[in-house]
Amino acid sequence: MTLTELKAQLLSLTPAEKAEIIQLLSQNLAIAWQGINKTPGVMGGDACIRETRIPVWLLVSYRRSGMNEAKILDNYPTLSAADLANAWTYAEAYHDEIEAAIQKHEEA
Repeated sequence: MTLTELKAQLLSLTPAEKAEIIQLLSQNLAIAWQGINKTPGVMGGDACIRETRIPVWLLVSYRRSGMNEAKILDNYPTLSAADLANAWTYAEAYHDEIEAAIQKHEEA
């Protein structure tokens, strides 16, 4: 979608929908993805937990398979509960990106 197309769609929203969009954008900017890094050449440029090679998509995949947060933290002792919270927030905001990464790695 181009910026021009996005502008047209935003202008067609109701005031309540516009307020919701503003809230979503401000939350997104406030978080600034603290603790999530995307580095070209590291894990294929996938979003990873702060200066590690642990991709967000992998943590989401573990969670979906039924692994609870305590087990994930046991398996990755360098991670904190805050890291997981950041991963879940990032995954929610960038759902399509995470889904594509999971799909790509399941096919490999």
